[in-house]
Amino acid sequence: MNDRRFAISIHILVLLADSKEEWLSSDYLAGSMNINPVLVRKEISNLRKHGIIISKEGKNGGCALAKSADEIHLSDVYKIVSAQTLLGNLLASPNPNCPIGLQINEHLESLNLEAEKFMIKQLSNQTLADFVKKFK
Repeated sequence: MNDRRFAISIHILVLLADSKEEWLSSDYLAGSMNINPVLVRKEISNLRKHGIIISKEGKNGGCALAKSADEIHLSDVYKIVSAQTLLGNLLASPNPNCPIGLQINEHLESLNLEAEKFMIKQLSNQTLADFVKKFK
């Protein structure tokens, strides 16, 4: 639940959407977030791999959106960066002799799936362009 990848990726994408086709460097992006550029480069690589952004190397290099902000749904970004369940991990090894411990992981997993579906549905109703408007 403390994974910052979604927040970092959205921050990158908002900056790129707001840059009006200007190539932005990972150092510039990291400066906006006040984080290490290595973390930004990791997310840039992941977003590029999934066709959300493009990048070029060199003196005038940087990255830009690969498609219009209207075509990028926040749910797409969430699915790309989500590595853990929304509500956290299951218990490692609850006591199988306990009636609660025997079933807790099954019920936690079900709860996680319900919460995840709801959140993805909500995020799919909002594009990057919609989100960028909040900063105007």
